[in-house]
Amino acid sequence: MTASETSITVARAAAKAAADKLAQDIVGLDVSERLALADVFLIASAPSERQVNAIVDGIEEELAQRDLRPVRREGRSGGRWVLLDYSDVVIHVQHEEDRVFYALERLWKDCPVVDLQLEDAAAATAAASADGE
Repeated sequence: MTASETSITVARAAAKAAADKLAQDIVGLDVSERLALADVFLIASAPSERQVNAIVDGIEEELAQRDLRPVRREGRSGGRWVLLDYSDVVIHVQHEEDRVFYALERLWKDCPVVDLQLEDAAAATAAASADGE
């Protein structure tokens, strides 16, 4: 079993919102075969607590426009590791130091990577800004 198209679409929207807020090292992992609770883990990082919170705000705003609200949110007050649980998609936004320390990608290394299509989004944004000049 692989992640559902709906989960992948949500993860892509969240990843784009994170990228728009300058998140670093955005990775999607298809955890559906290893974990019964979710289809996709989305992991992103930032160099400061303020940036972590800005990324979280951007993701929540984008997904709220799609009528999606997290069923659970943890870590917001600390700004070091914020978890947004959207049931099938679990989003981890971590301070870069915490990301290195906890190494979630290493823990889930046997899970397939989800194509978040961030290159396509960046190319479209660049083309749109070039057309506007």
